[in-house]
Amino acid sequence: MRIGFGYDSHRFVQGRRLIIGGVEIPYEKGLGGHSDADVLCHAITDAVIGALGLGDIGTHFPDTDAKWKDAVSIELLKYIVELTRMNGFQIIWVDTTIVAERPKLSPYVSQMKEVLSDVGIAAGAIN
Repeated sequence: MRIGFGYDSHRFVQGRRLIIGGVEIPYEKGLGGHSDADVLCHAITDAVIGALGLGDIGTHFPDTDAKWKDAVSIELLKYIVELTRMNGFQIIWVDTTIVAERPKLSPYVSQMKEVLSDVGIAAGAIN
């Protein structure tokens, strides 16, 4: 068994959509970043890559590469979940915490779990 720890943070900025856990959340600001800046997907992706011992999210998807500009983070996570399987492992549990004063995220948690389960993480294994 391997355990990974992922962390990510982005500033709120005007003129961007707010995407968390692959879900667009209505809000007047979004998160700034090279990709869609989905902090939840980034943190999970980084944790899984770390557990595999394969570097970090910047190693696989560097923000210096134009290829990843405006990348959809749920797709990056999907790739890493498949990489996990290809390396003979499976994700058995994901526990996450999002720190944000606003917007209120609880109405979107079940939808986030559904989207995350669509990339291959069992819905019952996501907290």
